[in-house]
Amino acid sequence: MRHYRVRDVMTANPMTVTPATPLKNVADILVRGRIGVVPVLTPQGRVAGVVAEGDLLRKEQLQRDPDGRHSAHLPYRIRRDIATAETAGELMDRYPATAPADTSVAEAARLMDRHQSRFLLVTSEDSKLLGVVTARDLLRVFLRPDASIKAEISRDVLSHYLGTNPALVQVDVTGGVVRLTGELERKSMLPAALRAVRAVDGVIDVDSQLGCAIDDVSLPHDTDQLHK
Repeated sequence: MRHYRVRDVMTANPMTVTPATPLKNVADILVRGRIGVVPVLTPQGRVAGVVAEGDLLRKEQLQRDPDGRHSAHLPYRIRRDIATAETAGELMDRYPATAPADTSVAEAARLMDRHQSRFLLVTSEDSKLLGVVTARDLLRVFLRPDASIKAEISRDVLSHYLGTNPALVQVDVTGGVVRLTGELERKSMLPAALRAVRAVDGVIDVDSQLGCAIDDVSLPHDTDQLHK
């Protein structure tokens, strides 16, 4: 079964800046590009950090009200450094959340939640920037066409994974909600079928009305009873 990876939904070759880039230029990139973050790269092309629109807003706030309640939890030195920052290198987050290009969309969502971030920088093994993926990008999976979801369930789940005849199962997909009717060969296949269908990218929910031709779950127990 094919699962979307961050490389499938990320923005490749995003606009970047260097540590020496003035913050006015960073703000111009954020506004003109309608993006939320700008990666900061070293001259060798490796990730040095990232400046988010929230960082610039915090700087503006601290310049106007350095003792405001929204930043009172920050040590004075950090508040001073943010308020007086003039370049991307002085304001950037030096430890942004990153992920390899082959990270699954589900794992990317978990990473964002763990880091309390709405974006991930997609990097290569040598820390070169490959792209940026945002929370909005991850939502594209749910826009997957129903016909594509149905085809994957019939081909990859029923035929390849379960090894069953797809003609035995009717698959209907509406708005990402899957309805399964018909029957599988064995009862033991039902839990695996539901797990596999739910794991298909773009599936919102599954309504299963599947039956089975052979109850191989209860069969061993019944056989023991017959021999007593």
